[in-house]
Amino acid sequence: MLAVKQVDLFYGAAQALRQVSVNAEIGAVTCILGRNGVGKTSLMRAVVGQQKVSAGSITWDGKDITALAPFERARRGIAFVPQGRDIFPLLTVKENLETGFAVLPRGKRKVPDEIYDLFPVLKSMLKRRGGDLSGGQQQQLAIGRALVTNPRLLVLDEPTEGIQPSIIKDIGRVIALLRSRGQMAILLVEQYFDFAHELGDHLAVMDRGEVVLEGAKDALHESDVRRHVMV
Repeated sequence: MLAVKQVDLFYGAAQALRQVSVNAEIGAVTCILGRNGVGKTSLMRAVVGQQKVSAGSITWDGKDITALAPFERARRGIAFVPQGRDIFPLLTVKENLETGFAVLPRGKRKVPDEIYDLFPVLKSMLKRRGGDLSGGQQQQLAIGRALVTNPRLLVLDEPTEGIQPSIIKDIGRVIALLRSRGQMAILLVEQYFDFAHELGDHLAVMDRGEVVLEGAKDALHESDVRRHVMV
């Protein structure tokens, strides 16, 4: 299990996270909801090690990873699909997928066929440059690249942003499939309530850098969650 406990995070003098605590369990989807600018992405950066925290702790599989570098967390099975995708525009689809090899032992550096089963469009575009893909195709590529690392914790930061509805449905099906296998914890940041509510087992709602509402999806009133999410 991932356990974020009482985390504070600053950018200079500005505090982005205040005593934030969140858990993510294997075989479940934990959704982080909230309006723009409430600290959701800062929390994801703290989890994957891209931003240092000033207080609190982050543990994974019972071990403290608070001080570990991003590549060390990746080697422990934590994969990140950032907001905006961050694929390499001049590399081909195949080369983008192979960047996931960096954290794998040499004997396991192979793109699993399952990636192409989950995202068939990638197989037909292996030689195309990442920058030539549509936004939805780039998002599928970014998720596929993360899955190449064989993660046990998949962190997704707003995967539906700027994506056409048909691909949003495809991404939702992939997330649901990964959860159903019971081998992976999924931490999903999302602004769109319906997508998060459909997939999430546990919801945490943020406002002004704090978790203001959290619990099992069925234990929370939908109206309370919507009130904190809707603009």
